Amino acid sequence: MAEEQNKLNQPDTTEEPIAVELAKKQREVSISQFFERNRHLLGFDNKRKALMTTIKEAVDNSLDACEEADILPEIYVNVVDMNNDRFNITIEDNGPGIVKKQIPHIFARLLYGSKFFKLSQSRGQQGIGISASVMYAQLTTGKPAKITSKIDKKHPTHYYELHIDTQKNTPEIVREEIVEEWSDKDHGTKIELDLEGSYQKGDQSIDQYLKQTAIANPHITLIYQPPKGEQLIFARATDKMPRRPVEIKPHPYGVELGRLFQMAKLTEAKTLQSFLMKEFSRVGSGTAKQICENAALLPKTKPKTMSREMVESLMKGINETRIISPPTDCISPIGNDLLEKSLRKEINAEFYTAAVRPPSVYRGNPFIVEVACAYGGEQPADQSMKIYRFANRVPLLYQPGGCGITKSVIATNWRSYGLSQSSGALPVGPITLVVHLASVWVPYTSESKEAIAHYPEIIKEIKLAVQECGRKLAMYIRKKRRIQDESKKRDYIQIYIPHIGSALKEIIGLKDSQEERVNKLLKSVLEKKRGELEEIKVDNPEYDAEWAKIGKEKKEREKGKEKKEEKEGKDKSNKGKQEGKEREKKEDKKKK
Repeated sequence: MAEEQNKLNQPDTTEEPIAVELAKKQREVSISQFFERNRHLLGFDNKRKALMTTIKEAVDNSLDACEEADILPEIYVNVVDMNNDRFNITIEDNGPGIVKKQIPHIFARLLYGSKFFKLSQSRGQQGIGISASVMYAQLTTGKPAKITSKIDKKHPTHYYELHIDTQKNTPEIVREEIVEEWSDKDHGTKIELDLEGSYQKGDQSIDQYLKQTAIANPHITLIYQPPKGEQLIFARATDKMPRRPVEIKPHPYGVELGRLFQMAKLTEAKTLQSFLMKEFSRVGSGTAKQICENAALLPKTKPKTMSREMVESLMKGINETRIISPPTDCISPIGNDLLEKSLRKEINAEFYTAAVRPPSVYRGNPFIVEVACAYGGEQPADQSMKIYRFANRVPLLYQPGGCGITKSVIATNWRSYGLSQSSGALPVGPITLVVHLASVWVPYTSESKEAIAHYPEIIKEIKLAVQECGRKLAMYIRKKRRIQDESKKRDYIQIYIPHIGSALKEIIGLKDSQEERVNKLLKSVLEKKRGELEEIKVDNPEYDAEWAKIGKEKKEREKGKEKKEEKEGKDKSNKGKQEGKEREKKEDKKKK
């Protein structure tokens, strides 16, 4: 008995199961910690891109704030090179400002914002962008973000210095005070960041992004001080604000089963019919009753008591009911005229056209596709088509290969429009294309918002808009070729007119003056019979050569200059050859 008691009193030396040890290591990961390690997902995967992404996020936020408050945007961007790949960035706007309580959360807390929950066109979506820029600056230099904001002339100007506590995803206030700055300014916000970066001109540079932002937002005034060179001012082209998008409710066709089940549990509606009418757009009393009938559910059913099977039946009833497409007043497109006008300022071409598709829907979200095209002129004929991509008026400079816009353009048969194209590649020719997608929710491929996802509905609409431009382009190219062919025939006939005149002079003894008159008469007959030849030329008074240079690398500009000089040299050479031929003809006449 004593031995048994001793065995019970002895400690258990057996090891704990491995699962218990593993369980001790499990812990929650904050969103800030996740993006701290995976900052490449937000567009901070290299120094050049990080610098551009930071400015992009700040400018996009400023534009959204100004448009929501119905203020014509005036944005100042200053980039100072501090050497050793460090830059000081300042972005200041004249927007409505931010209330004191919200400043730390907006700039130093990831996934915090107002745009995620509303369905209307805006540049920001997730509430990550600007706070991610603050986190990147904190990681690379350790310095806090400096925020200055004022909401009204009667209110004080608040100044904050902020860090992000990445363990908790909460703001850490380093300094807070009221300053006397902006005594002459009614409202606005300024952010100043020190971060690691790399400045370089080219197609994916800050200069190019700001220029394209001015193209897509003609109502903006942008003052930009680059790290090198003189200050650039992108003056607004219009004082008219874009139409303010109206917030809409979700469309029944765009709601999935799990979300519908959650909405039914959270609604304040007492009956299923009122739930459908209050929570969704385009659902009136008649449509709600029809949905209930198709779902075999009573209109007076309480939404909060619905089981998963009942919600599944409701989903089936929605899909079997014909519902009007969602309203499009939640979208603010650029417009045909402004899009073409912006392209004329950038590209010196022979032919311009634009097309806008009627509103369409993907997953219940309305969207509009706009396309503009410039052909010929000073554009290189031996290079692939150049594409400017925009989403909700924001330029997309990275990941062109993974974007739905590029896929749609490649899938279009450009050979039928008069351009050469290899299989699975962009067409080759002197052509530039602008594609803009406006939607309440742009389906980006990642959090960095660099490319559009390949939704079949979006791909189809982009293709149709591109094809519309392509048909107009094909008509112009065919017309140009007919004029060129006619010009060759005329030149061929005109070669023999002097010979006919000299032959008649020999046969019937014409004088020199009569011979000249015969030549003139033959030329007038040629013009009369074959009609007046239309001249094809570049006539674009809106083209701004200095504007077009912004964002381009020196090598690219020098290459263009060399091509121009080469072309001028060829023209001079051809002119010399022609003059030589004419001299030979005159000498032959004298001999005869």
